[in-house]
Amino acid sequence: MNPRTSDDPMSTDMNPDKDDDARASATNGAESSKTPSLPDDMLIVLPVRNLVLFPGVILPVAIKREKTVAGAQEAVRVEGKVGFLLQKNPETEDPTFDELHRIGTAATIVRYVTAPDGTHHLVCQGERRFRVLDAVGGFPYLVARVEYLNDTGVHHPEVEARVLLLKQKAVEAITLLPQAPVELANSIQAIESPAALADTIASFLDIKPTEKQELLETAEIRERLERVSTHLTRRVEVLKLSRQIEEQTKEAIDDRQREYVLREQLKQIQKELGEETEGEEAEELAGAIAKAGMPAEVDEHARKELKRLERMNEASGEYSMARTYLETLIALPWSKLDAESIEIQRARGILDADHYGLEKIKKRILEYLAVRKLNPEGRSPILCFVGPPGVGKTSLGQSIARAVGLKFQRTSLGGTHDEAEIRGHRRTYIGALPGNIIQAIRKAGTRNPVLMLDEIDKLGHGIQGDPASALLEVLDPEQNSTFRDNYLGVPFDLSKVLFIATANQLDTIPGPLRDRMEIIELTGYTEEEKVEIARRYLVRRQLEANGLKQEQASVSDEALHVIAREYTREAGCRNLERAIGAVLRNVAVRVAEGKANSVRIEAGDVQDILGAPRFENEVAMRVSVPGVATGLAWTPVGGDILFIEATRIPGTGKLILTGQLGDVMKESAQAALSLLKSQAESLGVDSTRFEKSDIHVHIPAGAIPKDGPSAGVALYTALVSLMTNRTVRNDVAMTGEISLRGLVLPVGGIKEKTVAARTCRGRGRACDRRDGAEGGVIRSFRVRRRGRAVWVRRQASDPACPVALGKADTRAPGHAGPDA
Repeated sequence: MNPRTSDDPMSTDMNPDKDDDARASATNGAESSKTPSLPDDMLIVLPVRNLVLFPGVILPVAIKREKTVAGAQEAVRVEGKVGFLLQKNPETEDPTFDELHRIGTAATIVRYVTAPDGTHHLVCQGERRFRVLDAVGGFPYLVARVEYLNDTGVHHPEVEARVLLLKQKAVEAITLLPQAPVELANSIQAIESPAALADTIASFLDIKPTEKQELLETAEIRERLERVSTHLTRRVEVLKLSRQIEEQTKEAIDDRQREYVLREQLKQIQKELGEETEGEEAEELAGAIAKAGMPAEVDEHARKELKRLERMNEASGEYSMARTYLETLIALPWSKLDAESIEIQRARGILDADHYGLEKIKKRILEYLAVRKLNPEGRSPILCFVGPPGVGKTSLGQSIARAVGLKFQRTSLGGTHDEAEIRGHRRTYIGALPGNIIQAIRKAGTRNPVLMLDEIDKLGHGIQGDPASALLEVLDPEQNSTFRDNYLGVPFDLSKVLFIATANQLDTIPGPLRDRMEIIELTGYTEEEKVEIARRYLVRRQLEANGLKQEQASVSDEALHVIAREYTREAGCRNLERAIGAVLRNVAVRVAEGKANSVRIEAGDVQDILGAPRFENEVAMRVSVPGVATGLAWTPVGGDILFIEATRIPGTGKLILTGQLGDVMKESAQAALSLLKSQAESLGVDSTRFEKSDIHVHIPAGAIPKDGPSAGVALYTALVSLMTNRTVRNDVAMTGEISLRGLVLPVGGIKEKTVAARTCRGRGRACDRRDGAEGGVIRSFRVRRRGRAVWVRRQASDPACPVALGKADTRAPGHAGPDA
């Protein structure tokens, strides 16, 4: 219940001393207008907002509008009545009779006061209901012809019973109101007329103005009593509930709990009035859960969390965490699967269009897609592309996604050292999130995307757990159908995800994780392959990146060969693309300045643009003296050549090794020296020279650590060259390990090393291990068109040295020559 209701705030400064002055001013103003007096069936109408006056009730009213003020002053002048009509739209500033309700209350103005701010305040007493018959014009205010209404209905026991019940409910409501005056209850008990009782209680009810207007328009006594009783009963229940909440929380209230109590009270009041907003949010979440297509177990869990959310205070921190969790559950694609469209011919065309070469890898991918097409429900292997940077591992994954018509998502695992990045954080932590796997699937919006796990060989391992171990469940087809993210707390099916991993090297991938993947190795590109890739893809891409058109700039094949050979030395094509970009930027400057409309870059222009060559063929200069041999090495970014230098100085037969050599290479050098000593007689070397000399073996670039089981042949050849005073051929590079019996042992990385051997001016031969599993690679792979590989099948001293060594040097024995 509300003891006072008005449409505008009324000033509490009702100064009685100003009442007579206001009345006089109203009278004088009305006299000056000389308006005729109104007959009894006409009323001056005062439109009001959000205010309903009932007969027998005294209420203050604040008025501001010009017509309303003029009408009130005229009524004061002639001591007549005014009629209050409720506006249908409170926003209307100058309403007409069509915008007012037809039934209102005629009232007498008891007091008229003008406030200092210019607002006019009336104290009015309602008298009778009336109905507007028609409007009357010719007045500076609203005037209407009206008929007065009487209450209908007869007094019978049912009416008396409703009166008694209404008085009880009113007294009960008054007792529940804080600081309610006792006189108010006595006044209500003293009312005898059923109509007066209904109107009095209705005026104090805290209900909408439109609902009060309905009560005003209800002429039948019994129906009016019933409606008032219904509104009062609901209000009493709200007051009881408010009192109950207050009693339950009174003992534990403190400053921080006060806001909670107020919000709980507001929530209960809004719930009773049907105005709560949280209920609408809960309904939206419930509808979203129903549409998410969750499994039965997950759906039940989500609905339990929703019930918990409904009981929480929206101002608490846990409320936002619980809501975020539910929104995450709803956003996941529990049942959405994109349709696969696998056509082998189309897939072959996409792979050929996106990548040059890589025939073995393309063949394996097509086999993979063919099996997936024939057996969609089978467990596909996890492909892992391993190779140096820039050879196309990530772009292969994108091509596979295009070939099968699925969405592509990439997750970088480089530097990940926290297990929670894979499995997610537990929700007990502030800022908890799902793991990278679940986040990628949520972003894809489907349960079967192509998900690339990039840089899987660079996983860290810290005190937060082992991410590699967390990936075991993700990449195991037997387990990932029930993958459980710590944040979700429910299983999610990953069996439909097409996982593809990439790595630069296998050594740093843990064995159990490597066992779950099928390894596909991508080796480096030859110069011809790089030039072809540049011609097909890189030049066009850099033209677009630098704002050039094809008719404005072009690069000849000879220039591409120069860039690939003299300015880049890598397994992939990233630095090659950067160099091409630098060349085309030079062209862009000339075109932008208007100095040229079309530029073609030839081989002779490259040095003027890029400067002096970064890489030169220094093999011939390095091995021009005895004791220097060219070796081949495998690195994570492809193959490379290294020079092994040996010299003899007076001493006591010691072996000196420098150049940041690892234990394996130190042992290879010792084995090569022992083998040379054992074969000194057959090689024509005086054995006493070993006792009177120290042999120093050095591998330049000493700041770079070097180790590996493939330098034995090159070390042995360098020592033989030193002791026999014969130079090593400058078009031969060697790889292979030796034993003390002179056998060449198997090594790996043949293709990478063969690509590196191209630095021997193209005609180079690779003295390699005995024929083995990788022999087919070399037979189908030529260093250049005129290049070939020589395979050492027996003892290193027999076939290797004649191939590698040239003619005897006429200079003094042991002369090492200049360090190139």
